[in-house]
Amino acid sequence: MTMTFINLPVRDLTTATEFYRAIGFTSDQTEPEGDSMVLTVSDTTRLVLHLRSGFEAYTGIATTDTATSREVIVGLSASSRGQVDELVDQAAVAGGEALGPGTVNGSMYMRGFRDLDGHQWSFIHMAG
Repeated sequence: MTMTFINLPVRDLTTATEFYRAIGFTSDQTEPEGDSMVLTVSDTTRLVLHLRSGFEAYTGIATTDTATSREVIVGLSASSRGQVDELVDQAAVAGGEALGPGTVNGSMYMRGFRDLDGHQWSFIHMAG
């Protein structure tokens, strides 16, 4: 089985962890280990949050300024169009920024949001 690890720099581990828990991600960790926190997205996907300083030390370069640029958009599947909207709405209630209404492209329904640190995400439902 192939695992996916999404590593993101954040300003505050506690508030970032609370945000992601509000949209359904889970963690066995009750508090960060050093400058990182690991959350479970699915059986095969983990989100690893790092304080910016730790992320920069690991990569050897400065993090992207999410107010002026995008480095990546993370897309996650959802079981229905309703779940797409529910998850993005939960992200907005938790302090994220919903990026407008959902869009349809053939059998795909997608809706995006930005998290507390400006990282862009999309929830996607593929019909059929």
